[in-house]
Amino acid sequence: MRTGIGIDVHPFAEGRKLIIGGVEIPSAKGLEGHSDADVLLHAVSDALLGAAALGDIGLHFPNTSMEFKDIDSMILLKHVKKLLDKAGFLIVNVDAMLLLEAPKIASYINEMRKNIARCLDLELNAVSVKATTNEKLGYIGREEGAAAHAVCLIQEKP
Repeated sequence: MRTGIGIDVHPFAEGRKLIIGGVEIPSAKGLEGHSDADVLLHAVSDALLGAAALGDIGLHFPNTSMEFKDIDSMILLKHVKKLLDKAGFLIVNVDAMLLLEAPKIASYINEMRKNIARCLDLELNAVSVKATTNEKLGYIGREEGAAAHAVCLIQEKP
Protein backbone atom coordinates (compact mmCIF):
# COMPACT_ATOMS: atom_id res chain seq x y z
CA MET A 1 0.00 0.00 0.00
CA ARG A 2 1.15 3.54 -0.73
CA THR A 3 -0.26 6.94 0.16
CA GLY A 4 0.01 10.18 -1.76
CA ILE A 5 -0.76 13.82 -1.10
CA GLY A 6 -1.53 16.55 -3.59
CA ILE A 7 -1.98 20.27 -3.10
CA ASP A 8 -2.91 22.85 -5.71
CA VAL A 9 -3.68 26.58 -5.70
CA HIS A 10 -5.03 28.88 -8.40
CA PRO A 11 -5.94 32.59 -8.29
CA PHE A 12 -9.31 33.85 -9.44
CA ALA A 13 -9.47 35.72 -12.75
CA GLU A 14 -12.10 37.59 -14.74
CA GLY A 15 -13.27 36.05 -18.00
CA ARG A 16 -12.71 32.42 -16.96
CA LYS A 17 -15.21 29.65 -16.27
CA LEU A 18 -15.11 28.21 -12.78
CA ILE A 19 -14.50 24.48 -13.18
CA ILE A 20 -14.06 22.42 -10.01
CA GLY A 21 -14.16 18.64 -9.94
CA GLY A 22 -15.15 18.65 -13.59
CA VAL A 23 -18.26 20.70 -12.81
CA GLU A 24 -18.89 24.17 -14.20
CA ILE A 25 -20.10 26.33 -11.32
CA PRO A 26 -21.86 29.66 -11.97
CA SER A 27 -19.53 32.42 -10.84
CA ALA A 28 -18.42 35.91 -11.88
CA LYS A 29 -14.80 34.66 -11.87
CA GLY A 30 -13.01 31.46 -12.71
CA LEU A 31 -9.61 30.10 -11.77
CA GLU A 32 -6.55 31.20 -13.71
CA GLY A 33 -4.24 28.55 -15.12
CA HIS A 34 -2.73 27.03 -18.24
CA SER A 35 -5.39 24.31 -18.36
CA ASP A 36 -8.97 24.78 -17.16
CA ALA A 37 -7.37 25.35 -13.70
CA ASP A 38 -9.48 22.70 -11.98
CA VAL A 39 -7.77 22.99 -8.60
CA LEU A 40 -9.50 19.90 -7.20
CA LEU A 41 -8.58 17.55 -10.06
CA HIS A 42 -5.02 18.87 -10.04
CA ALA A 43 -4.63 18.03 -6.35
CA VAL A 44 -6.10 14.56 -6.91
CA SER A 45 -3.78 13.99 -9.89
CA ASP A 46 -0.73 15.02 -7.87
CA ALA A 47 -1.74 12.76 -4.96
CA LEU A 48 -2.02 9.76 -7.28
CA LEU A 49 1.21 10.48 -9.14
CA GLY A 50 3.05 11.02 -5.86
CA ALA A 51 1.78 7.77 -4.35
CA ALA A 52 3.13 5.89 -7.37
CA ALA A 53 6.40 7.91 -7.39
CA LEU A 54 5.63 9.07 -10.93
CA GLY A 55 6.42 12.76 -10.48
CA ASP A 56 3.76 15.46 -10.60
CA ILE A 57 1.35 17.05 -13.03
CA GLY A 58 3.93 19.67 -14.01
CA LEU A 59 6.20 16.89 -15.24
CA HIS A 60 3.51 15.14 -17.27
CA PHE A 61 1.50 18.20 -18.38
CA PRO A 62 3.89 21.18 -18.46
CA ASN A 63 2.38 24.65 -18.57
CA THR A 64 4.88 25.48 -21.31
CA SER A 65 3.17 23.08 -23.73
CA MET A 66 0.37 24.38 -25.94
CA GLU A 67 -0.95 20.80 -26.04
CA PHE A 68 -2.37 21.40 -22.56
CA LYS A 69 -3.56 25.00 -23.01
CA ASP A 70 -7.15 25.24 -21.68
CA ILE A 71 -7.41 21.42 -21.58
CA ASP A 72 -10.18 19.80 -19.57
CA SER A 73 -8.54 18.47 -16.39
CA MET A 74 -10.78 15.39 -16.56
CA ILE A 75 -8.65 14.39 -19.57
CA LEU A 76 -5.51 14.89 -17.48
CA LEU A 77 -6.92 12.80 -14.62
CA LYS A 78 -7.82 9.99 -17.03
CA HIS A 79 -4.23 10.06 -18.28
CA VAL A 80 -2.95 9.87 -14.70
CA LYS A 81 -5.15 6.78 -14.21
CA LYS A 82 -3.53 5.20 -17.30
CA LEU A 83 -0.06 5.97 -15.94
CA LEU A 84 -0.92 4.22 -12.66
CA ASP A 85 -2.39 1.26 -14.55
CA LYS A 86 0.77 0.96 -16.64
CA ALA A 87 2.94 1.16 -13.49
CA GLY A 88 0.95 -1.69 -11.93
CA PHE A 89 -1.13 0.14 -9.32
CA LEU A 90 -4.78 0.01 -8.29
CA ILE A 91 -6.40 3.06 -6.75
CA VAL A 92 -8.09 2.25 -3.43
CA ASN A 93 -9.56 5.62 -2.49
CA VAL A 94 -9.28 9.39 -2.80
CA ASP A 95 -10.12 11.97 -0.13
CA ALA A 96 -10.06 15.63 -1.15
CA MET A 97 -10.66 18.97 0.54
CA LEU A 98 -11.48 22.15 -1.36
CA LEU A 99 -10.72 25.50 0.27
CA LEU A 100 -12.61 28.49 -1.05
CA GLU A 101 -14.68 31.27 0.44
CA ALA A 102 -17.16 31.67 -2.41
CA PRO A 103 -19.12 30.57 -4.29
CA LYS A 104 -20.72 27.94 -2.09
CA ILE A 105 -20.30 24.54 -3.72
CA ALA A 106 -22.13 22.10 -1.41
CA SER A 107 -24.79 21.36 -4.04
CA TYR A 108 -22.09 20.36 -6.57
CA ILE A 109 -20.04 18.00 -4.40
CA ASN A 110 -21.87 14.79 -5.31
CA GLU A 111 -21.43 15.53 -9.03
CA MET A 112 -17.71 16.16 -8.42
CA ARG A 113 -17.44 12.82 -6.60
CA LYS A 114 -19.20 11.06 -9.47
CA ASN A 115 -16.86 12.65 -12.03
CA ILE A 116 -13.74 11.61 -10.12
CA ALA A 117 -15.06 8.09 -9.47
CA ARG A 118 -15.98 7.63 -13.14
CA CYS A 119 -12.62 8.94 -14.29
CA LEU A 120 -10.68 6.63 -11.96
CA ASP A 121 -12.95 3.56 -12.32
CA LEU A 122 -13.84 3.69 -8.62
CA GLU A 123 -17.04 3.13 -6.71
CA LEU A 124 -18.59 6.37 -5.49
CA ASN A 125 -17.96 5.40 -1.86
CA ALA A 126 -14.20 5.37 -2.59
CA VAL A 127 -14.19 9.11 -3.39
CA SER A 128 -14.67 11.83 -0.81
CA VAL A 129 -14.85 15.54 -1.60
CA LYS A 130 -15.31 18.08 1.15
CA ALA A 131 -15.19 21.86 1.21
CA THR A 132 -14.44 24.53 3.74
CA THR A 133 -13.95 28.27 3.88
CA ASN A 134 -10.88 29.98 5.27
CA GLU A 135 -12.97 32.01 7.73
CA LYS A 136 -12.13 35.20 5.77
CA LEU A 137 -8.38 34.74 6.44
CA GLY A 138 -5.61 35.03 3.86
CA TYR A 139 -5.86 34.96 0.07
CA ILE A 140 -8.64 32.37 0.17
CA GLY A 141 -10.60 34.40 2.73
CA ARG A 142 -10.19 37.53 0.61
CA GLU A 143 -11.60 35.52 -2.34
CA GLU A 144 -8.40 35.92 -4.35
CA GLY A 145 -8.08 32.23 -5.09
CA ALA A 146 -8.88 28.64 -4.19
CA ALA A 147 -6.86 25.66 -3.03
CA ALA A 148 -7.38 21.92 -2.78
CA HIS A 149 -5.68 19.16 -0.84
CA ALA A 150 -6.03 15.47 -1.67
CA VAL A 151 -4.78 12.22 -0.24
CA CYS A 152 -5.04 8.79 -1.79
CA LEU A 153 -4.28 5.18 -1.15
CA ILE A 154 -3.03 2.91 -3.91
CA GLN A 155 -1.79 -0.65 -3.95
CA GLU A 156 0.25 -2.81 -6.28
CA LYS A 157 -1.84 -5.00 -8.56
CA PRO A 158 -1.85 -8.63 -7.47
